[in-house]
Amino acid sequence: MPLTKSAKKALKVEKRRKIENDLTRSKVKSALKGARIAIREGKKDKEISELVDKAYSELDTAAKKHVIHKNKASRLKSRLVKSIKKTDAKEPAKKAK
Repeated sequence: MPLTKSAKKALKVEKRRKIENDLTRSKVKSALKGARIAIREGKKDKEISELVDKAYSELDTAAKKHVIHKNKASRLKSRLVKSIKKTDAKEPAKKAK
């Protein structure tokens, strides 16, 4: 437990920032997952592009807020595009029964 006044304030700030950072990380993960699922299932190009744009936006926001490193955001975006190109080369995946 913090003893000094400044340490108490720092703890409050840390808790508030943790909540905001967790929310941002959650948004990034959800956006990436949605885009990856759409790509894997071979959805329409328009739908995939919307989801990828959303993922890009969330990654850029997280990098801007210093929640994730800018190189990590860049790497994830690159892998997302790479997976789109990979699925374009072959036929859409068939749904498992």
